[in-house]
Amino acid sequence: MFIAMNRFKVIPRLQGDFERVWTTRDTHLREVPGFIEFHLLRGPEQEDHVLYSSHTIWRSRADFESWTRSEAFRQAHRDAGQNRPLYLGHPEFEGFEVLQTVAAGEQ
Repeated sequence: MFIAMNRFKVIPRLQGDFERVWTTRDTHLREVPGFIEFHLLRGPEQEDHVLYSSHTIWRSRADFESWTRSEAFRQAHRDAGQNRPLYLGHPEFEGFEVLQTVAAGEQ
């Protein structure tokens, strides 16, 4: 598995706008080969920002990379530049290969 994350430092007074953009958009992910799950995460609050992360789980790094070259990716990100005023700096991408998974009920 592969986990792809983008971190956003959102301006505190614009949290509602940021959350609305993410929770109402069409992600175009449900039918993408290798896509498993998406999470929008809200993290700790600092004086100048609130940390958010978009977190997707993929069957493999290759599936994620294929998605980044797809029409679904272009559609999902077509308006992304309009949202820059909501956060400080650029989103920070982090990609992780999953080495271990522990699930409830497993021994």
